Amino acid sequence: MKPLVIGICGGSGSGKTSFIRSLRDAFTTAELCIISQDDYYRPIQEQQIDAEGIHNFDRPAAVDKKALRNDLESLLSGAVVERIEYTFNNPLATPAKLVFHPAPVIIVEGLFVFHFKKLRPYFDLKLFVNAKENLKVIRRIRRDQIERNYPIEDVLYRYEHHVLPAYERYVLPYREEADLVINNNDDFERALRVLGGFLRQHLNGGSANE
Repeated sequence: MKPLVIGICGGSGSGKTSFIRSLRDAFTTAELCIISQDDYYRPIQEQQIDAEGIHNFDRPAAVDKKALRNDLESLLSGAVVERIEYTFNNPLATPAKLVFHPAPVIIVEGLFVFHFKKLRPYFDLKLFVNAKENLKVIRRIRRDQIERNYPIEDVLYRYEHHVLPAYERYVLPYREEADLVINNNDDFERALRVLGGFLRQHLNGGSANE
């Protein structure tokens, strides 16, 4: 049976990663495979530099979309995929070797996954994680300082000049096309239960079209 492919999109700081981590915890790797656009960013030397000399990763061209699509096709054909983790140029992080196994449910998540025209047709279901702008800024600051070792001035500059313009141009327009919008201003627990129940039904033999 063809795997069910789900695309999950949303702005930076909307809570996509937390939502997906919670979803992953509810299923085994034999049931659910998750691949992230974050692991397909091109090397920093290939990234565009803005007028202030800052690398701009918030562009669709910053991502190797062909490699992402090829790996999805490999999973759909039943092959195991290996990739080196992208650590966002954090010198304190050691990249791990990621191994993705074929599964009856495959989730592809990331900022631009709905923007990539050749990737969109693969999605049987499209989810958009949404949050208020002020909350996204706060979450972005916390994440980038703790997980990626970015100074606060750098985080705020990138948000104003890279993140927000990219969200408005390449992410927000696809919210209206989503099958389900998850509003994560407070929490996503009810949406997580709904999606988890749907996936459990699918895994137990229910149709994705029911």
